[in-house]
Amino acid sequence: MKKISLLFFIFFISCNSLVTTFEDIEPAVKYSANNVSQLADSTKSNITVMTWNIRFGAGRIDWFGDHCGDRVLLTESEIKSNLDQIIDKLNDPDINVDILLLQEIDVDSKRSAYIDQVQYILDNTHLNYGVFASMWQAQVIPSDGLGRVNTGNAILSRWKLDEPERVQLDLMTDQDALTQYFYLRRNILKAKVEIPEIEPFYVVNTHLTAFATDSTKKKHVEKYISTLDEILPNKFISGGDLNSLPPIVSGDSIPDFCIKDKCVGETFHNETDGGPHKSGSYFEYDEFENDWLQPLYDNYTPAIPLSQLYNDTLHFTHSPGTSLDLDRKLDYLFTNMNSMESESQTMQQIKEISDHVPILLILDLSSSEPAPMLNNNKNLFLRENIK
Repeated sequence: MKKISLLFFIFFISCNSLVTTFEDIEPAVKYSANNVSQLADSTKSNITVMTWNIRFGAGRIDWFGDHCGDRVLLTESEIKSNLDQIIDKLNDPDINVDILLLQEIDVDSKRSAYIDQVQYILDNTHLNYGVFASMWQAQVIPSDGLGRVNTGNAILSRWKLDEPERVQLDLMTDQDALTQYFYLRRNILKAKVEIPEIEPFYVVNTHLTAFATDSTKKKHVEKYISTLDEILPNKFISGGDLNSLPPIVSGDSIPDFCIKDKCVGETFHNETDGGPHKSGSYFEYDEFENDWLQPLYDNYTPAIPLSQLYNDTLHFTHSPGTSLDLDRKLDYLFTNMNSMESESQTMQQIKEISDHVPILLILDLSSSEPAPMLNNNKNLFLRENIK
């Protein structure tokens, strides 16, 4: 019976492409606001960059797919209400975002009332241009009535975005063939920003796997780092939801959120028995996951310096479900340009609009040269000496 079902499935998908697959590298989708503002032709010496996982405009509604919720489809009014709160923050003159990296943004999904959220945000903010790369595009997802979905990463900008590329990341290998076929195809999104009288630079956005139990997350981190390295000696600003903790915890203290994150009826280990673990809630420090982001801190300038992250809850960026108690850092910005670190911030005051909070980085464009690669042992010293 299983063989017949598998053969039928193979025959069915060969005739009907329910899921969009992607090349290793291909052009990303371009967007522009319906009314492009004159700011698209202006020059600024300092610009503000933000990264934000906006949870497809679902706010803190307990959606069935990412914590303990039971909601599958949200109404148009719910989505627009949450998107409008995002837009209010983006239009706040005290924030004044120039370049925006978004993760989990829907463009044609039943769960979010089929609203093209990239276009909606562009048409209601001062941002003019965008590029989009899907990480999950299917005519129908046969699970709980989810239906059509198209969601992914986007970069929005006051200025034109050229040479947009979607770079495919490895698929998870700890799934059966049917699940993998319908599952997410994560990516790295890259584009070049064209600001008048300023040397062009790249913006790179990504959303790495959260739930893999194989080596996929490590492969994603390595591909992300190599993508940045390949941009050199050009300038870049990069970040996103890396679904990894910063290298701040010693090997004898494993970050474990399994008990805190469990839903009613789920059974996971206690603090002494070691397992089983809840997917996405346990960070494999015995496999040196705490070192995976180290090259980013060693070679590039982070929005939030590593020295500020030690024992500091002020830079947590995520909490699951309806909980407003931010309890881990998963979101990052890095650059090889000159930044104004004192003005960068983790915006924890904005924690009711998504299960992630945004991060801001201010770039100084007055210098014509990229900031040098750090490539030093300062962060290693901090890790060994700051507790």
